[in-house]
Amino acid sequence: MSKIPHSPSAAFRDRVEAGQHLAKALLKYERQPQTWVLALPRGGVPVGAEIAKALSLPLDVCLVRKLGVPGQAELAMGAIASHGVQILNHDIIRRMNIATEDIQRVATAEAEELQRRDRTYRPNKPPLDIQGQAIILVDDGIATGSTLKAAISVLRQQQPQRIVVAVPVAPPSTVEELRQEVDEVVCLAQPDPLYSISLWYGHFDQTSDETVCKLLQQNRNSQLN
Repeated sequence: MSKIPHSPSAAFRDRVEAGQHLAKALLKYERQPQTWVLALPRGGVPVGAEIAKALSLPLDVCLVRKLGVPGQAELAMGAIASHGVQILNHDIIRRMNIATEDIQRVATAEAEELQRRDRTYRPNKPPLDIQGQAIILVDDGIATGSTLKAAISVLRQQQPQRIVVAVPVAPPSTVEELRQEVDEVVCLAQPDPLYSISLWYGHFDQTSDETVCKLLQQNRNSQLN
């Protein structure tokens, strides 16, 4: 398996390079039938697209939204996903004394964005049927793990055959927690403390809706050839 030293001095150039490194660590899944790469938009999609391209696998999105702490949107107090799944980080909620009504307000706004992304990224497409499938769940990095845990909860409801989490960077404590929830975790760098995912990338610009749609369409076209 490809390994990245535990130092941001060895940062990935961008999400594309991170996906290429991860693909090398996932070669046993190359061209495997009934196997999907599901990426968390938006930042996880360029990573997942490289994995799907290298392994000749279909790519789709797993729609989940982080619930940011009011006034500190980058800090996750939980996450929501389709089918009414909500994961809360009670430690952060208690520590920051976040009121229930504030949680609900953020959740309502993020639910609207979740629906917008579904219309944008998967127009006129039926829900993905993953029962009995092997799923490689991809993001561009993990901090608290709330968003990814919400995604795992959604996927588990659909009874996949196997769930593999693949990320370029995450703290070791989060990796160990995820290993209790899924069949396999592939993580190239496990810094402790993490500080920030962005430190591990030379370029960590926001991924646009247009880029997500383009990468999904490119994969769909490749699967037809």
